[in-house]
Amino acid sequence: MDPLERAIAALQAGLTAEAESICLTITAADPAAFEAWHVLAFAQDAQGKSEVALASYGRALVLRPGHAETLFNRANVLHRLGRLAAALADFDLALISQPDMAPAWYNRGNTLRALDRGAEAIESYDRAIGLKPAYAEAHFNRAVALAAADRHDEALAGFDATVKLRPDFAQALGRRGAALLVLDRAGEALGSLERALSLQPGDAETWNAYGRALRAVGRWDEALAAYDRALAISPTHAHALTNRGNVLHVRARYEEALASFEAALAAAPDHPLAFGGAADCVTRLCDWPRRARYAAGMTARIADESSIIAPLTALAYPTDPDAQQRCARKFTANQIARPPAPLWTGQHRPHARLRIAYLSGDFRDHPVGRLMASILEAHDRDHFEIIGISFGPEEDGELAGRIAAACDAFHDVRALSDGETAQLLFDLEVDIAVDLVGHTGLARPGVLARRPAPLQAAWLGFPGTMGAPFIDHIIADETVIPLAERPFYDEAVVRLPGCYLAGDRAQPAPAETPSRAETGLPETGFVFACFNTAWKLSPEVFDVWMRLLAKTPGSVLWLHRDSSRAEENLRREAAGRGIDPQRLIFKDRIAFDRHLALHGLADLFLDTLPYNAHATALDALWAGLPVLTCQGNTFAGRVGASLLQAVGLPELITPDLAAYEALALKLAGDPGELAAIRARLAENQQTSALFDAGGFAQALEAAYEAMWRG
Repeated sequence: MDPLERAIAALQAGLTAEAESICLTITAADPAAFEAWHVLAFAQDAQGKSEVALASYGRALVLRPGHAETLFNRANVLHRLGRLAAALADFDLALISQPDMAPAWYNRGNTLRALDRGAEAIESYDRAIGLKPAYAEAHFNRAVALAAADRHDEALAGFDATVKLRPDFAQALGRRGAALLVLDRAGEALGSLERALSLQPGDAETWNAYGRALRAVGRWDEALAAYDRALAISPTHAHALTNRGNVLHVRARYEEALASFEAALAAAPDHPLAFGGAADCVTRLCDWPRRARYAAGMTARIADESSIIAPLTALAYPTDPDAQQRCARKFTANQIARPPAPLWTGQHRPHARLRIAYLSGDFRDHPVGRLMASILEAHDRDHFEIIGISFGPEEDGELAGRIAAACDAFHDVRALSDGETAQLLFDLEVDIAVDLVGHTGLARPGVLARRPAPLQAAWLGFPGTMGAPFIDHIIADETVIPLAERPFYDEAVVRLPGCYLAGDRAQPAPAETPSRAETGLPETGFVFACFNTAWKLSPEVFDVWMRLLAKTPGSVLWLHRDSSRAEENLRREAAGRGIDPQRLIFKDRIAFDRHLALHGLADLFLDTLPYNAHATALDALWAGLPVLTCQGNTFAGRVGASLLQAVGLPELITPDLAAYEALALKLAGDPGELAAIRARLAENQQTSALFDAGGFAQALEAAYEAMWRG
């Protein structure tokens, strides 16, 4: 056998060292033996001798400068070494010599993709597929490049083509599922991901995507199990850890969620979502030593363009309006990475009555539901048509039924995708769509991102800018958004007279007040109360509260019980400030009428900062309990002041925590003055616009008409 034939045979048999030895002998004897240099380079590369192989390919190309296969092979080595520009140059030279070389077009596309030149990569894959239509890998990588460019419909078609050619291509099935998820087709994604996992059960990335799909269809426990499978394969998979934390957070398992988020941060300190998730958990646990660490990094994280923090989380920390706006903009841009085509594009659709659609996940026994019921009932049906769009949990209670009955049409869209829900709004010819959720737990920004209505507004659910180009107006008042802060809102600010929210004096009065013994309160002593959720409590305000207890003998602090761990942490914090932990009394979540009745046992409601009580403070005022607030520097921290001005008790608004503490101490020691305030509150309940749902509805309607007129 000829020596070169022996070398080729050895190479084909996997005897690369033997092939190299034979070729070295040939080239030593005949330095112009092109074929021997070519085989030698291939054999050296197969042994991991990349740099030596490049030199041998170079010698071969000196002998035949335009040899396409040699250029192609050298380009592959250069790509593997990360020398991408040189690899691209060699692929281009190879294709000049042999333009019909499909693998060269394919690998050129891979190099362009690695250079972040996605559009050119797609063109290169197109050339490869044109030459070789059944080229499954080219279809696959083209689809990956399309997905990276947010061209998800085209990417899905590419993954479909790949799977048609190779039904057992597990990675393509997994990517197909991920594309379906982005396209809001979670049910279909599940099937594709399950097929991928049946073929390749050890792929952590696919398990992570499967968990996302399960979460999207509300199968929370199965989603958690999927993330656990991903982490069993890849324990430091930061995305799976963060996604696991998100599911645990939704299930109110905050300690476990925090552990997952912090593990993600340990694995990937710059992970875009893990910091915000952990920062939220520590507020819900009242874990203030950890909270201090996250507070110290909050401003920098918000300023970091790659970091995404839920806007509601940012509001719980001492952030200013500028930071909150930047936070909301980034969060919205992350959720709506590729703005969908608008449904409403200027069509003129006149109606006899202005059509208002309210979108909420809280049309139930919830603060938003309780606030909305009377307003919906009070709307002027001669001039306004009211449509309810509900995507919250199913609830058959009295309040849910009352809300549905108060609408001209009511649609439960839980089973509809964002696109389908937006199409429904468009088909209903809604004039003004009002989002009552904002950046809170059940938000579905993908609905209004599709612009189903000519005007879209935010109100009630979230006290801050949405940072969304598809929200035109935010409904507020002059206290919560003063003129000086207008630049920090992306929306046009519509200010209602008085307060931007209202109760209803036609609602039943609080039930009969139970005895102190029934509620665990001491028989005597001043009762400071705050029934806000635990994440609104801050160490700075808690310091004030503990000093008030120290200076008011026999007093107690009555709080809402969120979780046993938050309660333990608050008792520990009290002890650390020299206060007997038993002076903190915790109230369980109870039926709303009984909750209102309990306010009669408290003496003074102490508001929180930087995020005030909102509906909770309105409830306290309706129950006859004076609310003391400290006015903050953001919408979330000014609601208490807005409520107190509306109900005629501006003297209970303080400018800083020192004044807040001084006034609380004064009222605790002056029962006569506190009784006078209570009497004035009782009188004002019957006259104040704060409890006039009908008058509020008229003001809201006037705002809608002004918005519509432009």
